Amino acid sequence: MAETISNPLLNLIKDRGLIDDLQIDEALQENNRSGKPIGQILNDFGILDTDSQLQIIAEYLGTEVVQVQESEITPEMLELIPATTARMYQCLPVADYGTTLRVALADPLNPSVVDELGFLVKKEVQVVVADPAQIEKLIGKLYPQKTDTSFEDVLKELGIDKELGIEAAAVRGPTGIVVDLKEMADATPVIKFVNLVLYQAVQDRASDIHFEPFEDEFKIRYRVDGALYEMSPPPKHLAMPVTSRIKIMANLNISERRLPQDGRISMNIGGKQIDLRVSTLPTQFGESVVLRVLDRSAVSLDLETLGFPKNIYDFIVEAIQQPNGICLVTGPTGCGKTTTLYSCMRRINTIDSKLLTAEDPVEFDLEGIMQVAVNDSVGMTFHKALRSFLRQDPDVIMLGEIRDLETAQIAIQASLTGHLVLSTLHTNDAPGAVTRLVDMGVEPFLISSTLLAVLAQRLVRMVCKKCKSSFEPTEAQLRMMNLSPHDLGDKMFYYGRGCSACNDTGYKGRKGIYELLVISEPLRTLINDRAPTVVVRQKAVELGMVTLREDGLRNIFEGDTTVEEILKYT
Repeated sequence: MAETISNPLLNLIKDRGLIDDLQIDEALQENNRSGKPIGQILNDFGILDTDSQLQIIAEYLGTEVVQVQESEITPEMLELIPATTARMYQCLPVADYGTTLRVALADPLNPSVVDELGFLVKKEVQVVVADPAQIEKLIGKLYPQKTDTSFEDVLKELGIDKELGIEAAAVRGPTGIVVDLKEMADATPVIKFVNLVLYQAVQDRASDIHFEPFEDEFKIRYRVDGALYEMSPPPKHLAMPVTSRIKIMANLNISERRLPQDGRISMNIGGKQIDLRVSTLPTQFGESVVLRVLDRSAVSLDLETLGFPKNIYDFIVEAIQQPNGICLVTGPTGCGKTTTLYSCMRRINTIDSKLLTAEDPVEFDLEGIMQVAVNDSVGMTFHKALRSFLRQDPDVIMLGEIRDLETAQIAIQASLTGHLVLSTLHTNDAPGAVTRLVDMGVEPFLISSTLLAVLAQRLVRMVCKKCKSSFEPTEAQLRMMNLSPHDLGDKMFYYGRGCSACNDTGYKGRKGIYELLVISEPLRTLINDRAPTVVVRQKAVELGMVTLREDGLRNIFEGDTTVEEILKYT
């Protein structure tokens, strides 16, 4: 166990001898699994109650613990901290002394929050400690959530004016770029605006945020449940300051606007620890920036919660306990392959086995697993990582992706020398994975002797439970699904009418549909004979493989998704 722990609260408690290493490990694992705050976990596990935690934090910060009273918070004080900031940082003003503002923070041990608040309220911020649950409750009560707040209202409220536009136009020449850009990116309205966009994205369960500069406008789009939605666009002159602000947060070079850059932001948004992967791309009209939102509390890495049909779940649990062999997960980008692999790794992550991963990039930090980030620019490729893995005495290896013959060959070599290898491949269905490996140049006898199974998956949107309605499918719809009215019997089809809960889309949340190809003896013979995908597929169906389309139909009949979604993805 390392002497310092990444969580400051755990460090404080450890220094006082109130927690042992085993309890720290348990708390960190639970935090990784559920995304719950460490303080709440310590209280739930009976390690240290909330009052004692607050007292320790207050002593460390040289401040006091207060009971936040709603009656003492005046409207004038509430105006000093805007609603979006209060929700974003989970903070409440509790007393105003003119030049100093006393603020109760849900996460008082985060110094950057104090700095940013001081910057925003233009006063000295004095932190006091209070029960996070009480702070959250009062924020919800004192700052009522306006459902129709558009960015335009916020921009008006923030008073973002033409000055920024003039400044943006003035940023020219190689010498003044960094200074001016940094000044603009640190302007209070820009900080507020970027924080609001991030907060809103987390509230809407967005998986990606796109900032896109065009000739006449600057667009912001969120991807929610796989579909993109456009927000009301901010003024065009905000493009450069906003992009620069994000680059500063991700520790990127703000003066480099001609080359793509990648970075990472880790921050507390609305009481949740959120990781953001940042990617910038130079375009004709400025830099396009995409943030991938990784919200631990929204992603469950338990195999049970991924929605596998029982037979597939049972097989996977058995397959990942095998001493050697290769298991592949296939599907297009963003269909949850990494989540499936992470869940498998978590299931077999025990004290008596060594697990290694090579990923591009590392999406989530998994406790107790050695994770290596692949970086082609410095020559750290998948096959280089994999080659050195074999000298690290692992039991299980996870590869982010098998991209080329060299990686495939080393994966097979690892499997033949007694390692279990988990990886992903980009193919449309499970039988296609075999042909893809042969096309790469892998010998068929090596595939048939090492491959255990291939799981193909897709994520389809689920019908919103609040506005779910049944309907009679048309003949055309049945024809597209290769169904006859006779197949249908008394089964019902459903769709979402659209309501406030699902932003009038009729869909809320996503679930997986799956196709599992188990490599059995008859299939091994076909693989050795270099049989085409169609033949492998037919044989697999004969042997009982449920195709993606069939699993999709099961989900339609269970009322979980719609005909359109299944036709779109299968």
